Amino acid sequence: MSDTSLHSTAPISIEPEFRDYIALLKPRVMSLVVFTALVGLLVAPVPVHPFIGFASILFIAVGGGAAGALNMWWDADIDRVMRRTMHRPIPAGRVTQGEALGIGIALSGFAVVMLALAANLVAAGLLAFTIFFYVVIYTIWLKRWTPQNIVIGGAAGAFPPMIGWAVATGGVSVESLLMFALIFIWTPPHFWSLALFMKSDYSAAKVPMLTVTHGHDVTRRHIFGYTLALAASALALAFTPVAGPVYMATALVLNLRFIAGGRGLLRRSTAQAEADGYGAEKRFFRLSLWYLFGHFCALLADAALRAAGLWGGLA
Repeated sequence: MSDTSLHSTAPISIEPEFRDYIALLKPRVMSLVVFTALVGLLVAPVPVHPFIGFASILFIAVGGGAAGALNMWWDADIDRVMRRTMHRPIPAGRVTQGEALGIGIALSGFAVVMLALAANLVAAGLLAFTIFFYVVIYTIWLKRWTPQNIVIGGAAGAFPPMIGWAVATGGVSVESLLMFALIFIWTPPHFWSLALFMKSDYSAAKVPMLTVTHGHDVTRRHIFGYTLALAASALALAFTPVAGPVYMATALVLNLRFIAGGRGLLRRSTAQAEADGYGAEKRFFRLSLWYLFGHFCALLADAALRAAGLWGGLA
C-alpha cells in the first residue's frame, strides 16, 4: 500500500461536533504539556507578570494541541486498527485528515508567533522545535521505523518545562535540562509498560514497539534499567536550587517504589502476566503517571515554601 493511499482523506460519514475538534488536539496529552510547562515557569528564579505567564501557557497549550492534530493526521491509518485509538475523530469518520492537517499547521504557526510576542524568541524557538520534533522526527520518521521510537521521540514530551523556564528566564539552564531529563528518561518505561498489555494493538498496526520486535522479556529488562537511570536523574534534580525538602522526600519515596515495581516486572514471566490479566503491568503503568505528577507537584511545593520564606534552597 502506498503512502498516498495510507494518508488519503477518508469520507466523512458523521457530522463533526465541537468536541471532535477538541479531541483532535489530544487534551490529555495537552494537560501534561500545560502542567509541566507551568511548573517550569513557576519554579524559575525570575518572576513573570501573571498576564504574560497566562498567555504564554495558553500558547504552549495551543502548540501542544497543534502537534496532536498533526500526529492524528499522519497516523490515521494505524489509528483505525488499534483498539485504543480507533474511536479518535479521524478513524471514526467525524473529521477528515485534510481538516486535521489544516488545523495543525494553522495552530502551530499561531502558537509559535504569539509565544514570541508574549514572551521571547527562545521560548518560541523551543516550542517550534518541539512541534517539529514530535511531528516529523517521532511521528513520521521514528515511530514506524525503529523500536527505539519512544526512547528518542520521548524528547518531544520533555521540552515543555524547558519552554516554561525559557518564558521566565529567556534561556536554558542546568535546572531546566534536568527537568527535561526527568521526563525524557521516564517516557520509555511509561510507554513500554503500556505496550506490555497492549502488544496486540502495536502488532496489528505494524508499529515496531520494543514488545513487538524483541518480546516481553527484553522489554521488562529495559524497563528495569530505565527505572535505575530515572532515579539517578530525579535525585540529581534534588540538588539544584529549584528543589527542596518536599522534592527530596517525594523523589526518594517515588523512586524506591518505581524501582521496586520495575524489579517486580523483571521477575515475572509472560505466562504469569497473562494468567493475572497483566495486573502488575497495569499497576506499574498507573504508578508511572503518579510518579511524574508527584515530582512536578513537589517542585511547586518547594517553590511555594521559598516564596513564603520557609526554605532558602541550596543556592
